[in-house]
Amino acid sequence: MKKKKGLYIFWILLVLAFMYLPILILALYSFTDSTMIGSIRNFSLNNYKTLFTTDELKSMIKGTLLLAIGSSVLATILGTCGAIGAFYSKRFMKNFVHSVNQVPVVNADVVTGFSVCILFIIVLGVPKESFIPLVIGHTVLTAPFVYLNILPKLKQMDNNLYEAALDLGASPAQALFKVVIPQIIPGIFSGFMLAITLSLDDYFITTYTKPATFDTISTYVVNATRGSHTEIKTALWALSTIIFLVVLVAVVLMNINAGRKSKEVRL
Repeated sequence: MKKKKGLYIFWILLVLAFMYLPILILALYSFTDSTMIGSIRNFSLNNYKTLFTTDELKSMIKGTLLLAIGSSVLATILGTCGAIGAFYSKRFMKNFVHSVNQVPVVNADVVTGFSVCILFIIVLGVPKESFIPLVIGHTVLTAPFVYLNILPKLKQMDNNLYEAALDLGASPAQALFKVVIPQIIPGIFSGFMLAITLSLDDYFITTYTKPATFDTISTYVVNATRGSHTEIKTALWALSTIIFLVVLVAVVLMNINAGRKSKEVRL
């Protein structure tokens, strides 16, 4: 029994090391003066200083965050409306919406990027310097995942709550905003956070739909690794470390909050 337990622990530790050891090594190098991976030099915060004092990097981070938040808000609205509409629809329409929602999920990002670019820039004639194709592309990418996050929360909800609210005199809008939406807020929030993560991470859709003078973190990192500016490259190590820490804190807080709510329900 002890041998089997030790084997389980070994495999768990091996999987965790495979997932997180590269990130920890990158974080370690971000606090040094090293210019390349392989030789650790003196402890230093120069990478973080460069990250927060270089106008080019600050502008890139600000633009990326604005794009991620803006497209995620749109995706959350569309995903929430789609999930609620499909949940309360008849079987045929529910299956149809669910099937259509699956297409952007399994579709390659490069196909979505090409399609949005051709539709808006070539067919509709939207100027290349417009942010409309970029925002729509990120919304198309992230909205299906919001839908998939909210749908399980709707299935967990008591189906009679909405009808009970109508029987007690509430209008359909009041029943929606005061009864249904409060029940699925955790799903909406997790979908919103996932949409932000996907937007920050996307490269292909951004590459084909962005204005020439605009860069997100993903496109900037790829272009920077092809260049020769060492300070910018090493500052991106610091940026990667910060992103990882923010995501880690957000996940821990979400799990703590979910644990507290489950305890309250049991009590």
